[in-house]
Amino acid sequence: MKKLSMFYSLVAALMLGTTFTSCSKDDDKNNSNPPDPVVTYHYDLTVVAGNHGGMSKDKSHITLSVASLSDATQQPISFEGKGAEITNYTMESITDGKYYYQVPVSSDRFSKLQFKGNKMTVVQEQKFKENTYKARNYTHAWMGDNTLVIMSTDGEHKNVIWTKLNTTDMTITGEGTLSIKVADDYNVLTTSGILAYRKSDNKLFYFYYNKKETSGSSKTTNEPFFRIAVINPQTMVVEQEIVNKEAAQMTGSAYGELLQQTVFFDEADNLYLSAFSSVSKKNIGKLLRIKNGAFDFEEGYNAFPEAKGKLLTIQYLGNGKVLAYSGDNAVGTSIGDVAYYYSIIDVNSKTSTRLSYNGTEIPYSSGSFSQRSVFNANEKKAYFGVNTADEQCIYIYDLAAGTVTKGVSIAAGYYFDQIRLFED
Repeated sequence: MKKLSMFYSLVAALMLGTTFTSCSKDDDKNNSNPPDPVVTYHYDLTVVAGNHGGMSKDKSHITLSVASLSDATQQPISFEGKGAEITNYTMESITDGKYYYQVPVSSDRFSKLQFKGNKMTVVQEQKFKENTYKARNYTHAWMGDNTLVIMSTDGEHKNVIWTKLNTTDMTITGEGTLSIKVADDYNVLTTSGILAYRKSDNKLFYFYYNKKETSGSSKTTNEPFFRIAVINPQTMVVEQEIVNKEAAQMTGSAYGELLQQTVFFDEADNLYLSAFSSVSKKNIGKLLRIKNGAFDFEEGYNAFPEAKGKLLTIQYLGNGKVLAYSGDNAVGTSIGDVAYYYSIIDVNSKTSTRLSYNGTEIPYSSGSFSQRSVFNANEKKAYFGVNTADEQCIYIYDLAAGTVTKGVSIAAGYYFDQIRLFED
């Protein structure tokens, strides 16, 4: 499958809970070439006991693989005695194809993992060399199928470090430090930032900002607008550094898209980023755009002006439509508040529509640090999970029809935090 920087190409090839055999280029019946192999997929569902688990360093999580999310008539999916409790590896992870990639809890290596037979297995690991990273606190971008760029600030949050991995064998192919320095009148850089790769002109975009206080301080003062570093991915030279004027912060700047998707490219290779600014001392989300060929955000463009709180997750569905998960500040802002909702954003009209089921808006959900949604491009359907006071279930949005149906439910007793897609 394609990587994040080629997201639209990825979703156009995905198939969830089904099988796929591509046709040969030669339709001649006498063609002796064997057919392409059948590829099957499954979903990994992750729950936590006691409370939501996103960014919780002292929580284990339970993961269970299932083949389908569609059958609303089946018994609720139970985790009792099923799946696997995972303690050495974090929920915050990079995923692609069959594998998870991450810095594990030990914070001493890069791990390539596969959850198979409801057991987490190590495929390959690579000890750190010069640059070291903490679990959960880094960002990433894919360049092609097998090159993964990892980036973060160092232990003192004074410099931005980078490492390139060949994910075929997890070898480190390069590492170093960017030329970015802490700006005058500030003391540290944000923990991870957000990284993205634009294929059309072979550029890395790194989004970050400066802070007065060390990472994690609730009293820190950030610079008023975050920055864009445009990087040559071959030399890792910073070619431009731009202070944007459209928003104060990027969503997910501490965990760098390991937990939630916050950046994507459309068919034209325009870059979209989830961000926010403070309005009357409340954080309000924005969906910003850098047009293909440009390096700064389009002035005045915000595809989500109806935001009621932070824009937490964005997933591109094609044809200008985005599945968004966002908050309502009037209801609550903490991780456990039932204050978050799903909508479809149209990036062309810059409007959003709250998703409904049987004529009624889908209830608000708890869990601000979560990614309970995937997109099946073959079916043109998005599957998204909701935690309410009464139930935990998965809804199905049909992109072509614009309708919502119900899928499977999740048994009570756990906090439902993630859906992930993998090849078998």
